[in-house]
Order: sequence, then C-alpha cells, then structure tokens
Amino acid sequence: MFITFEGIDFCGKSTQVELLKNFLLQKGKKVIVIREPGGTKISERIREILLDKKNEEMQFETEFLLFSASRSQLVREVIAPNLEKGFVVISDRFHDSSTAYQGYGRGLDIQKIKVINSFAIGRFVPNLTFLIDIPVEESIKRKLLKSNDELDRIEISSKKFFNNVRNGYLEIAKEESRFTIIDGTQSIEKIHNQIIDKIILMKGLIDEK
Repeated sequence: MFITFEGIDFCGKSTQVELLKNFLLQKGKKVIVIREPGGTKISERIREILLDKKNEEMQFETEFLLFSASRSQLVREVIAPNLEKGFVVISDRFHDSSTAYQGYGRGLDIQKIKVINSFAIGRFVPNLTFLIDIPVEESIKRKLLKSNDELDRIEISSKKFFNNVRNGYLEIAKEESRFTIIDGTQSIEKIHNQIIDKIILMKGLIDEK
C-alpha cells in the first residue's frame, strides 16, 4: 500500500503522517515514512537546492525538473523496494505536489507536467491520497507563528500563488478517485480519526471487527 499526503504549506499533513504511521505500527504493519523532496542521499541534496532562499534566480522549469529528479531517485531507491518487501509506504508529498505547485501555482503546462510525472514515477501511483485542505488565510495565519529563518524558498511565496495551488489540488482531486479531501481546520484528533476511518475501509490493509 502506497499512501500520500498533500496540501498547501502549513496544512498539518506532516502531523497526520506521523499519527498514521504510529497507528499502522500498532496494528503490526511494516511502515516506512518518506518526504518530498528528499528521502535519499541524492534527493536530500536536491532538496537543499530547491528550498534555499538564496536561489532566487531559479526558473520555474528548473524547479519542476529538480523535483522530478529527486522523485525519480526516491521511487527507485526507496519506494519500489519497500513496497516489494510488503511495507506500507507513506509519503509526505508526491507527484501531485508538482502538478499543484509547478503546474497550477507556477503556471507551467499541466499536460507536460503530467508526462514528466509519469516518466519519473513509472507505475508507482499512490493507492490512496489524503488532501488536507485549508484556506490560504489559515495557512498564512499558521505561517506567522514561524520566524523568517524557519521558512524556505517556496513557503515565502505570495498569497496568490497559494490560492492557485489550493485550487489546483481541488481540481486534481476531482479527476483522481484515489483522493480523499479532509477539512484541515478541524482538530488534529478529528482529522486523524477520519483518516483511520478511510484506512479501515481499504480492503485487506487493516483487520477491524
């Protein structure tokens, strides 16, 4: 089982990734958690380049191709081998982030992004994707709790950019039946419980009486 979490910055997905990991471990499942960009030695090096605020001159096309390169390495070095070993793989972001951020957010050609996404991930499309959806205003409010030093190159992007990204995610979710949209303004516990309810419905993953 390959499960991904998506959403705009500060939506709370990383918290939910950790909670789901702990739940599945308690159920006796083998679990590995990864993040994007990153997850391998090479991918982490690419992450440093992508998120460094000093790289102001980075072109949108370069940004997308770097994300794709990092993802390709992650798929072949971590995701594929662990799925074959019977692990549940949980990823904090995956290829949908590129469609939302670089496609809808940056304005790059969506169809070209889909082609390169497919090339980068091969047959490893997630079985289930949780979109933790929050208004951009809520994201900004949460961002204000961080110091500027804690924010990366993408997190400091404009409100208009994040509105486009959020709308992009909602469009992707309409097209992809693997998506489950969850209201990220709810309490952490309520969000977690909704995720678990969906996981329990996945035949063969969790045995619940």
